[in-house]
Amino acid sequence: MSLSYRWVIVAAGAVMTCVALGAMFSLAIFLEPMALDTNWSRAGISSAMTLNFLVMGVGGFVWGAIYDRFGARPVVMIGAVMLGLALVLASRAGSLLSFQLTYGVLVGLAASSFFAPMIALTTGWFDTNRGLAVSLVSAGMGVAPMTISPFARWLISAYDWRTAMFDIGVMAWVLLIPVVFLVRQPPKPVMNATGPEPVAEGSGMSVGQALRSPQFIVLGLTFFACCAAHSGPIFHMVSYAMLCGVAPMAAVSIYSVEGLAGLGGRLLYGVLADRLGVKPVLIAGLAIQAVVIAAYLAVSQLEHFYMLAVIFGATYGGVMPLYAVLAREYFGQRILGSVFGAATMLSSLGMAFGPLAGGMVFDAYASYSWLFIGSAIIGLGAAGIAIAFPPLPRRELQPA
Repeated sequence: MSLSYRWVIVAAGAVMTCVALGAMFSLAIFLEPMALDTNWSRAGISSAMTLNFLVMGVGGFVWGAIYDRFGARPVVMIGAVMLGLALVLASRAGSLLSFQLTYGVLVGLAASSFFAPMIALTTGWFDTNRGLAVSLVSAGMGVAPMTISPFARWLISAYDWRTAMFDIGVMAWVLLIPVVFLVRQPPKPVMNATGPEPVAEGSGMSVGQALRSPQFIVLGLTFFACCAAHSGPIFHMVSYAMLCGVAPMAAVSIYSVEGLAGLGGRLLYGVLADRLGVKPVLIAGLAIQAVVIAAYLAVSQLEHFYMLAVIFGATYGGVMPLYAVLAREYFGQRILGSVFGAATMLSSLGMAFGPLAGGMVFDAYASYSWLFIGSAIIGLGAAGIAIAFPPLPRRELQPA
């Protein structure tokens, strides 16, 4: 099979992450019309998103383990069918509990079937430009708020929230199921004597040994702290900007600028990781993220918010794909699905922590200052933990 096919895998992965995560995160667009139509509490509806993160964490590990055993295509096929079904069922939910179960649990489980398996698959297709390839797959997450969310808003305005959610479920089937048939396992690597190449230190480990290894402990703790640091500021950014005197629509645009900058950041950090090495780029990105989070405490003008949003969005968007590259380099391809799925589970717990902590801080102090201070400290902690990553071993390859 031609190695040029690897870019088809990248495109397929980007489409899948865009549709799946875009459908999940579109809940913010449905919140107000659902609350007005059903009289369900906003907290009750929003709790479906918390369930999404928690279920995605567990699902990422489970789907990753299934990927290691059966390959990517069965996993993403099940996910594609489940995602459309979950959205269709959620659109017909007659009670808040049934909505939370269908949207919060089933959508989260379906969405988690794409990210870790497709990232793991992509790393298997690339020996060079691996950082860029993984970044392009994850770029689908950045495109999602600019595609699925506006489409959902248009459908709600034209019809109602139930029709909109039903149509997005059908759209998920139409877009994802054909793409599934493009997914193929990478060709077997051929060893040669061209010189020293990186060899995964844990390539001979079992999953249990890998998850207990120092490399994974550092990887998982860094991923958790990174997500815990930025999730609160991301989720509460619009509210914080409005408290600073920014107009509501302008405050929303700050969030959009962060998402757009994340696209460029994924490409930039992916290219830098390929050229300079993953570890130094990740550490630098985590340190920049922490500094920018703290800098938000010193701004109040819209143009300053925009400036920081560009740096913040590019940084948190850029560092996220690098964890998969590190996992591939430390543990090899054979158990990558399980290992990266477990790391994703920890990152999801971090993502779930930030919004909740921010809400508790604001309820207690009527201010977001301690949220940004605490997030910056956690971000610096993430950079400190990342320094503990051991260097990648290099070993001479023997002639085939």
